[in-house]
Amino acid sequence: MAEQPIDFEQVEALGISREAYDEVLDIVGRIPTMEELSTLLAMWESNGRQQSLYGWLRGQRHSVQRDEYLYTGSADHRAIREPRVKDCLDIALQLVVDSEKWVVGSTRGQALPTTHYPLSTGLLLYMVGNVSTEFADSEYARRCLHLVDQPMGAGGHDEDCQYIELILGALAEAGVCSPTLPIGQGGLFCSLLRLVAPLGYDILTPREVRLDAFLFGEEAGRYLVALDEGHDDQFLLKMDEARLNCCFLGRTTKGRLLVDGYDFGPTSRYTA
Repeated sequence: MAEQPIDFEQVEALGISREAYDEVLDIVGRIPTMEELSTLLAMWESNGRQQSLYGWLRGQRHSVQRDEYLYTGSADHRAIREPRVKDCLDIALQLVVDSEKWVVGSTRGQALPTTHYPLSTGLLLYMVGNVSTEFADSEYARRCLHLVDQPMGAGGHDEDCQYIELILGALAEAGVCSPTLPIGQGGLFCSLLRLVAPLGYDILTPREVRLDAFLFGEEAGRYLVALDEGHDDQFLLKMDEARLNCCFLGRTTKGRLLVDGYDFGPTSRYTA
């Protein structure tokens, strides 16, 4: 039986403030279930309560408009059923089959940067660039949806990419973050594997964006970085000064992949 939504009076006894509960209402868009509330609050706790709950979920230290990343995909996209989180496990495995050479090797032929940034558990993971709702030109669309290729003309992103790479390159040289890794084949899910393997990751997806577009879309102009919590303020300040959008994703783990609290298994399942 489906879990029943709960109101504030029912959770007040748990020590949850009205402010935090109201932020959950904004995020979920309705009265949440206990499972949803517990998942969001547990992930907020793991971040040390450094930001408001809503601000943390958006990777920013200031409040944002709820429709900032609102889904604006095409009518064709809307006609395709959006998968649930647990459905994405099968999608991820299907993308990885016979594709290890790009899952852990390169992004569309581009060699991975040699990293001198020490990878460890608990690193913060960010995506820099606009949150994309596009997934028509992707391995996911071809392999899982059997859509005909629809080239997106990546050339339109060239200037944005050069600018982002310049800023992130300088931060990487200064030891603030890991070297830049563009989101490539397999989308954010597989690109994060390329960034952190043999470690894993625990990430949260924004509810305003299609789950499959966020995890498996391959639109250019988006980059992944990892950084130590001690460099978080410096990194976010630079993003603000450079007027770059960034989205906090989550943290590195010892060797398992979790998306919205759902366990996708050990990293070795995808990289062996």
